[in-house]
Amino acid sequence: MKNSVSIFILVFFTSALFCQNKKIDLNLDLNRNLWQKFTYDLGNMAGGMGYAYTRPLHWQKKQFANFGYVAAGTAALYFVDDNVDNWADGWREDVPRWLVDYGNDIGSPNNNFMLTGAVYLTGLFIKDPKLRRTGVLLISSASASGLLQQISKRIIGRARPRADVGKDVFDPFHINRVYNYDSFPSGHTMLGFTNAYAIAKQFKSPWIKAGLYTIGSIPGISRIIDRFHWISDVAFSTVISIFIVDAIDRFLDTKYDQKYNDIKKEKKVSWNLQVAPQTFGITMNF
Repeated sequence: MKNSVSIFILVFFTSALFCQNKKIDLNLDLNRNLWQKFTYDLGNMAGGMGYAYTRPLHWQKKQFANFGYVAAGTAALYFVDDNVDNWADGWREDVPRWLVDYGNDIGSPNNNFMLTGAVYLTGLFIKDPKLRRTGVLLISSASASGLLQQISKRIIGRARPRADVGKDVFDPFHINRVYNYDSFPSGHTMLGFTNAYAIAKQFKSPWIKAGLYTIGSIPGISRIIDRFHWISDVAFSTVISIFIVDAIDRFLDTKYDQKYNDIKKEKKVSWNLQVAPQTFGITMNF
């Protein structure tokens, strides 16, 4: 027994002296092959979705207050939905059609997952951990928001503006989506802004971030122009996208060496919902 203890102590101190001169890399990801990395990432995609969905169970006072602000802002926009739709009639035809078509196309599920999948597979095959982690964040965030909006549409059953029955008409609780009664929330908005917000995490420059957020807002604006969604649908979907991406990003911080949340400590970005006569929008302060 004494000999065993002596050997243990000797090995311990020898290892300690060795570690003073040589850094030991405990990053297990370096030892994974391509298939193991792929399956590891798939598990984290599913885990990120679950983490995002269960966050309300862990909310504190601050989180509930933020949700209250979102609900209040959405309700405020609900009261002016018809006004904004009518106001948009004055400039709908002035917006370039190619820009509207871009917003409709980039926010569609098929095109979205082609883009996010391409980002992830590129990072995986060229062995770029930052790009690979971004791909995981993109796919898991888009999947979480996509599933959420699909279920919500069927439960809420809100009429689209193009149904011409008004903002306060609902046909809820359908297993299958009812045509023109699937307005809330906006899937195109959620997918489009989710991508922009997740990609923007790679950059420190607030100007690059603002540019990406602007591009990510095009799908939501396009849906308003084509009368697929009300302004309250788009605003709520945008904010939910931010919540989902941030939640999954925090989860991935525990799974990957590449972290983006450190940037937030240097400079925080705050979002505000502005509603006033003839004015609406979401502003970013940095």
